[in-house]
Amino acid sequence: MTTVTTRTVEYPADGLTMVGHLALPVGAGRRPAVLVGPEGAGLNDFQRRRADTLAELGYVAMAFDINGGRWFTDPEEMLARAIPLLADPDRIRGIGHAALDVLRAEPRTDPDRIAAVGYGTGGAIALELGRDGVDLRVIGTINALTTGRPGEAARIRCPVWVGVGSEDPIMPPAQRDAFTAEMQDAGVDWRLVVYGGALHAFHHPPVDHTVLPGVGYHPEHARRAWRDVVNLLAECLPVTE
Repeated sequence: MTTVTTRTVEYPADGLTMVGHLALPVGAGRRPAVLVGPEGAGLNDFQRRRADTLAELGYVAMAFDINGGRWFTDPEEMLARAIPLLADPDRIRGIGHAALDVLRAEPRTDPDRIAAVGYGTGGAIALELGRDGVDLRVIGTINALTTGRPGEAARIRCPVWVGVGSEDPIMPPAQRDAFTAEMQDAGVDWRLVVYGGALHAFHHPPVDHTVLPGVGYHPEHARRAWRDVVNLLAECLPVTE
């Protein structure tokens, strides 16, 4: 396994001190970079390992924080944080921009080759960066079929890939249709993958606390979705020396 260098990065956003995780590939030159956004519960070791794995593939990767260093184990507490955030595009854009500034400031980052990949709330943040006109090479999200303010999707400047479980009650078919209509009307290069039989957050291994109804792990689709993300990056943001 290729050795990567990791470090914790603290930075302000949304009135909190965010605690992100930066993973650097071997070598000394600039590399393409990926922002990795976590689910609404926040940043944990599983999501930090996503960044580490991307660094092993040659990317500078930053798993960014959304909850000021907290990972919520109480679903109600998580919803109390996530629902107001998702209802306020400017707030979540601020969280995304703060993380993006940290990633861009890393000397190993090629500032002209950055992608955003996110899950749940982290995916919504990635999409809002696109709707805010940020120059990204690609946006990839899972379980984040959020729609934006009218007309702003036309500011997305890169391909958008989205994945969702077919049985996800939080992102039902009507939400899928609204999202894809928004992308199509805006002329975005978009793709949607529906993972048959999967619930919400199907990509995250089981946790040791009560989860919300409609949430469940699907190991096969979790592996497939990760391969799809890696292939997306290889297509739109290849690692070159």
